Amino acid sequence: MLDPSFLRQHLADTAARLRDLRGVDLPVERLESLEAERKQIQVRTQELQNLRNTRSKAIGQAKAKGEDVSALLAEVAGFGDELKASEARLDAIRGEIEAIALGVPNLPDPSVPKGADENDNVEQKRWGTPRSFDFEVKDHVELGARHGWLDGEAGAKLSGSRFTVLRGQLARLHRALAQFMLDLHTGEHGYEETNVPLLVNADSMRGTGQLPKFEDDLFTTYDQQDPDFGEPVLGEPTLAMQVAKNGRELLERIDSTLKDVKQKEVNVPELLSPWFEKYRASLHQYQNSLKQYYLVPTAEVPLINIVRDEIVDAERLPLRMTAHSLCFRSEAGSGGRDVRGMIRQHQFEKVELVAISTPADSDAEHERMTASAEAVLEKLGLPYRKVLLCSGDMGFSARKTYDLEVWLPSQQTYREISSVSNCGDFQARRMQARWRNTETGKPEPVHTLNGSGVAVGRALIAVMENYQNADGSISVPDVLRPYMGGRIASADLRHVCGIWIASADPWCLDPWFALRSARRRVHRCCF
Repeated sequence: MLDPSFLRQHLADTAARLRDLRGVDLPVERLESLEAERKQIQVRTQELQNLRNTRSKAIGQAKAKGEDVSALLAEVAGFGDELKASEARLDAIRGEIEAIALGVPNLPDPSVPKGADENDNVEQKRWGTPRSFDFEVKDHVELGARHGWLDGEAGAKLSGSRFTVLRGQLARLHRALAQFMLDLHTGEHGYEETNVPLLVNADSMRGTGQLPKFEDDLFTTYDQQDPDFGEPVLGEPTLAMQVAKNGRELLERIDSTLKDVKQKEVNVPELLSPWFEKYRASLHQYQNSLKQYYLVPTAEVPLINIVRDEIVDAERLPLRMTAHSLCFRSEAGSGGRDVRGMIRQHQFEKVELVAISTPADSDAEHERMTASAEAVLEKLGLPYRKVLLCSGDMGFSARKTYDLEVWLPSQQTYREISSVSNCGDFQARRMQARWRNTETGKPEPVHTLNGSGVAVGRALIAVMENYQNADGSISVPDVLRPYMGGRIASADLRHVCGIWIASADPWCLDPWFALRSARRRVHRCCF
């Protein structure tokens, strides 16, 4: 969240910047009203607290002298209720201010171009030249259909739309990409490999900014083994059973009431109110008894929350972490976009990069992290472009973001494969993640950065399409060959259809392609 003191002192200016750069309307009048009331009640609360402390001390002194304290006790009781009411109202005001603040996005860095959407992003560079094909290009779905290695129908049968089953050498290539990325980031870029939970609590989601604003984009689950959930004891129903029972009673009563309405005039709200209240109460109790978890939309969430509620020693900074994980997103706002293939899935894999740094070093760390993601694409030989996102296209928590977009021949365009963001102290303030400034000795918010290094599924798509051959086979980039099974490369002869041939392609994972290409003596790795 934004610095609360900065927001109070520059409310009008901040509101104008958010409206101009982010298209967000800050409820200025409501915040001003709450802030004025907060100041007034806080002063009165402090007066009552001081009065209580003074009178409590006087009561103790009077008791020590054996004096009558009834008058003092009556006086304390008189303002005790007012103090409780003032403290409760003060907590409520602070809670409402915090709720508003949690829904306010980060302010863009001065270097971020002003704009409304992706059309206003600014291209920074291009790397590589898109390949020219002398045959009709296939997309990744057509290429994956070979041997049934990419199976959307099986994914839909098992889980629904936006799920895919990978098999055989395509599944192996997918795994190879993730291993290659991890080895690169840990071996050459200085990131520590980290294995994190895929289920996180609400505090973690609030810390990185997914909650409360983007809950519809998340997959949620509940721990039904939580002790409060319970099992039937001596014939008593569980809360879930009680909710179901009350729900059935409510539906039956609604049905009965509707029949009565047709026969005579009745007061529907009055008739249904007791059942509504009974159902609402049992449902509320049930929800409160469950422990809620969220499936991570990215490993950024658990990685960054590692430093939540901590004060990190300056000597440990920057912290650089990487994790390969499954990611889960509901794609609530995607509509009907990218329904074909693996471009936009509910479940996908990503190698995430995260850095925790001092404020002074975060800009340099941002450039370094972006270069680390670029190195993945360059080593894979995939043409890409780097764009600086405009103010209207950045994520909620980001103050500056670079997107890397990889070339997809089937679409004749660049598609996002990595997004690298500097969030400044925005997430740190939500998480109370701090470092101890060596100059002042005081704790201050750290800066957090995150980026894809890169999305594994989209990298697979890019490799498939950019390395395809005329017959539908796919050549394997040199850097991935060590991950595709060395035993295949060790054979100079291949036994195909009962005949030993000298294979021109010792890495080829398709024997029929090996037979066809042996005559051409084409040295490449493909399947």
